[in-house]
Amino acid sequence: MRKKTKTKKDYTKLKQQFGAHLQKIRLDKGLSLREVAQNCDLDDSNISKMEHGRFNVQISTIYELAKGLNLHPADLLKYEFE
Repeated sequence: MRKKTKTKKDYTKLKQQFGAHLQKIRLDKGLSLREVAQNCDLDDSNISKMEHGRFNVQISTIYELAKGLNLHPADLLKYEFE
């Protein structure tokens, strides 16, 4: 039996869902993109790209985002996947 592989479209949707979740967390904390970037080792333009689903997020990026948002990295992955 062949394993089903994800298509590029599937990953695009995942990136968009993660980005929407990231943006919600940031806005709920009352932080600007620049404020998050100042608290971690990421550029505010890249954070914006993540929030709009145009940036492929890596584990190290999740760690830096969590640092910038002052939360546990796992909290960035606590959302409904479709």
